[in-house]
Amino acid sequence: MAKAPETDTFMDMFKRLGEELKLPRFDVDSILAHHRKNLEALQKSASAGASGASSLMSRQREIMQDTVREITEMAQGFRTPGNPQEMMSKQADFVHRSFETTVKNASESAEIMRKSGTESLDILRNRIREAMAEIREGYDQRK
Repeated sequence: MAKAPETDTFMDMFKRLGEELKLPRFDVDSILAHHRKNLEALQKSASAGASGASSLMSRQREIMQDTVREITEMAQGFRTPGNPQEMMSKQADFVHRSFETTVKNASESAEIMRKSGTESLDILRNRIREAMAEIREGYDQRK
């Protein structure tokens, strides 16, 4: 029994089509390498973004744990009866600390996201620069 021929890859079929239509030759390997580098840059950029999101989630979990601990401590302090001025002073102190902590935590969260976004964009910018250099190089070689 005769063995069926193996099917051609997409690239083989594309190459054969170009030959049959007598299209000018082009370097398929360099085109694939170019796109492979693009995909690698996109993957690195996505990883940087995911890493930043993970760091942010971790920090937010820590913030939530600290907040719950602080509220518990505050509630314990309010259990013991005291004079009303002392209670108001404790409450005002808690509100003041909460506000400062919230501002500090928001700043930290924003900084984590800024760093992550900057890293992600830098990866893509570098790849765009490399791609433009590759295109210029190819153009200069054809002159």
